[in-house]
Amino acid sequence: MTELNTLGLAEARDLLRKGETTSVGLTEACLNAIENAGALNAFVHKTPEIAMERAQAADARIKAGDAPSMCGLPVGIKDLFCTKGVESQAASAILEGFKPEYESTVSQKLADAGAVMLGKLNMDEFAMGSSNETSTYGNVVNPWRRGNDDAPLTPGGSSGGSASAVAADLCLAATGTDTGGSIRQPAAFTGITGIKPTYGRCSRWGIIAFASSLDQAGPMTKSVRDAAIMLEAMCGHDPKDSTSADLAVPDFEVMLTGDIKGKKIGIPKEYRMEGMPAEIEQLWADGTEMLKAAGAEIVDISLPHTKYALPAYYVIAPAEASSNLARYDGVRYGHRAQLSQGDGITEMYEKTRAEGFGHEVQRRVMIGTYVLSAGFYDAYYNRARRVRTLIKKDFEDVFAQGIDAILTPATPSAAFGLGEMTDADPVQMYLNDVFTVTVNLAGLPGISVPAGLDKQGLPLGLQLIGRPWEEGDLLNTAYALESAAGFVAKAGKWW
Repeated sequence: MTELNTLGLAEARDLLRKGETTSVGLTEACLNAIENAGALNAFVHKTPEIAMERAQAADARIKAGDAPSMCGLPVGIKDLFCTKGVESQAASAILEGFKPEYESTVSQKLADAGAVMLGKLNMDEFAMGSSNETSTYGNVVNPWRRGNDDAPLTPGGSSGGSASAVAADLCLAATGTDTGGSIRQPAAFTGITGIKPTYGRCSRWGIIAFASSLDQAGPMTKSVRDAAIMLEAMCGHDPKDSTSADLAVPDFEVMLTGDIKGKKIGIPKEYRMEGMPAEIEQLWADGTEMLKAAGAEIVDISLPHTKYALPAYYVIAPAEASSNLARYDGVRYGHRAQLSQGDGITEMYEKTRAEGFGHEVQRRVMIGTYVLSAGFYDAYYNRARRVRTLIKKDFEDVFAQGIDAILTPATPSAAFGLGEMTDADPVQMYLNDVFTVTVNLAGLPGISVPAGLDKQGLPLGLQLIGRPWEEGDLLNTAYALESAAGFVAKAGKWW
């Protein structure tokens, strides 16, 4: 019999409804897998008591015939989501010991739907990173390996713990957040599916903020169907979030017909970057042919301001981070540095933030403070905001021409080794987001689908970008791509 923890959401849901397994059985299988996968460092705060309590309640709910799709399904929660009474540190030393007295809207929605929380997942500190090497908990390890090479690989970031846990079958699915690609890039690196919905589709309330105009929660799952099931449970209007959209949430799973005949798929010429690896170029070409064979019309398009996206993002995101992280000062909650005799409040702030924030967070706070300073506000921050408007208009113009979705690579490479880029120029690490940041700047939905392997046997993903609020249509196109790609390779179990 298939090990229960290796199931996807849809398969497990169907078995639960047929009475062929129980939520308690699924949860025990995942908890055992977590205990045996310490080498991955994916789960950092385990909650087995909460998990078993919710699993028992879910079994009773299923038996009573009152069970939404997510009921009884074990999932992991990224450490950026506040969970009542459970450590919620955003992988930062400055929030050590912080246990919120409230629950984030997204994790509460999942709990209300009967989902079982297994624990909190590792991530880059405050979601700042592309390799999960900035966490106070230590690096997350990708369950994949290059051929016969045992060198540990990055799972991507910032949702690296979520990606690693799903790919290694430690949970059936997980929550992630995406500020510049932090769901889609790790999904591509680990051979899973990750969708960033339209900005405002999922509430940000109770999610520890990085860059408020860019952050968006989304699911990380083993298939497109699973993404549709979990996304529906996560979405919905929230009056506690002023940016939450008051729109009805469709049944995304019902929209998965796989029929994309007549759909127009745009191929942006600006994404053909200089020095792009031949494998990525070939994957993109193969994906284009797959969609064409499924009946879609392929259209060459132009997004002329794409080349300015990365610099604009790395002005806007640090600026917002600088403002959001000002609250961590050692006064109200979290870490407070030991003070010397004669130290005042300024010394307390300085010492607390120096001890509590890691180097990448410090770097981005300093950049953000600089671009917001009086002498540079117009030269950097306001100019970046104007560029953002132009990038958004590029997409609006393309969609106005009848384009239904845009196909691009998800990442410029397969997963790289832990430590391979940390000593390099930080800009080299930032280039991992080159294909994904435009989607956040424009507030659009984007999904990464595993579509092939590189020559070393590592997964590669393709990205589809959709029209705003049309996640159902985007998921259906992704479903057609997933069916054509037939990606079934799994990470080999070495841990």
